[in-house]
Amino acid sequence: MIRLAYWLVVSLLVTAGIAWLIGLPGTLSIELLGLRMQPRLGVAAFIAVAAVALVIVIWGLAKRVVGAPFYFARRSRERRKDLGFTALSDGFIALQSGDAHRARLLAREARGNLPRNAAAQLLEARADLALGDMHSAREHYRALISNRKTALAALAGLYDQARQQGRPDAALTFAHKALEISSLAPWAREAVFDDITRNGRWDEAFRMVADEPAITREEKMRKRRRMAVVEAARAQLAEGNDPNTALEHALAALKLTPDFVPAALIAARIYANRGEARRAMSLLRRVWRATSHPDVGTLFANAVPGSSAVDRLRRVRELIDLPPPNRAGALVLARAAVDAFDWVTARAALAGYVGSSPSQAVCLMMAEIEEGQSGDKGKARDWVNRAVRAPRDPVWTADGITAEEWEPLSPVTGKLDAFEWRVPTSAVATRNGASAPAAPPPSPGSTGTEPPQSGGPLALPEA
Repeated sequence: MIRLAYWLVVSLLVTAGIAWLIGLPGTLSIELLGLRMQPRLGVAAFIAVAAVALVIVIWGLAKRVVGAPFYFARRSRERRKDLGFTALSDGFIALQSGDAHRARLLAREARGNLPRNAAAQLLEARADLALGDMHSAREHYRALISNRKTALAALAGLYDQARQQGRPDAALTFAHKALEISSLAPWAREAVFDDITRNGRWDEAFRMVADEPAITREEKMRKRRRMAVVEAARAQLAEGNDPNTALEHALAALKLTPDFVPAALIAARIYANRGEARRAMSLLRRVWRATSHPDVGTLFANAVPGSSAVDRLRRVRELIDLPPPNRAGALVLARAAVDAFDWVTARAALAGYVGSSPSQAVCLMMAEIEEGQSGDKGKARDWVNRAVRAPRDPVWTADGITAEEWEPLSPVTGKLDAFEWRVPTSAVATRNGASAPAAPPPSPGSTGTEPPQSGGPLALPEA
């Protein structure tokens, strides 16, 4: 309604203006080629406006006629560009869908329509790589390296190609070149970082992780965890020849991850060797409350070098109450009680874990108790036989490999922080309810979870 009112007002104003213009008094004299005209002033103004409009129309038509070839050429370029981008989009979809042959055809079509578009050549290189045409893929990637915009993507493709061909040195070279272009390329950082850690260059690894950007909460947590693992690896490496430095690294790891068991064990061993048993026990008590890790409990019992079995049992009783809150605590307490020949405490510690589906370590500990307390070899043999089919206890596991002590790297893949404290996959119960132990059980003299009191990985090194 408002627009209609505006239109009426403007129309009235224009009409009034035209009427006023035509009604102007006076005449205009025009002489052209011997002709003399004297139209009224309003008519002359109207003729002038009409002449200007006619000139504009003629100029527009002439411009259209003259520019027609350029117009059709531009339309042709736009059409080819649209076809090229459509082929490029469909090509990436085909490659992601697994149809590498169609992706390569579409990439070539896109390159024909978009000769200066590097993404089309990158798509063809990826398709060649997926089809196993390594030579063509390499040529495309090398051509893309010269362009700074596509150099990083080309190096990523060459890196993947080198890994598929089993050329780790070449792949690492491409990763280093990518880092020179962009220090934030995640695949290049991971490749270089893995090489540094595999070669035990932990100082470089720590600096690299410290420089790693972290924005989200998950990224910050991952960064702290990796820094803690690297610090623990540095502590483990220095523990034998430079315990002071090892202690600094272990405490730094615990500052980053307070319940990190490997770092706590290293720090506690060094404290114990220094004669600072109270510090060692305080640290181990805190980590035990957070993790209930049997290695922590075992080292707590041995925090004072040269102490008797009775003293070790007394210290464990300070850490673990009866009945123990979990199976790890029960095994640690039972081990200390067996060493002290306190059979009653040992049985009481395991009483809640021998009823239904006892683990291998529980069965072997019960065999040791039966043989040591009553000398009944028959009952002890029954417990050993049960241990053969009993579920496994948690151990340090990485990529299907078990170890008595934590290691920073997987022995299979070389990945950092691969070891986890868990039941080995091969020991998980089968569908029919039986369990499949991955290895024969240890001798009745050990729990299967903690190492022996001396000579094992948790034994206190000599000062």
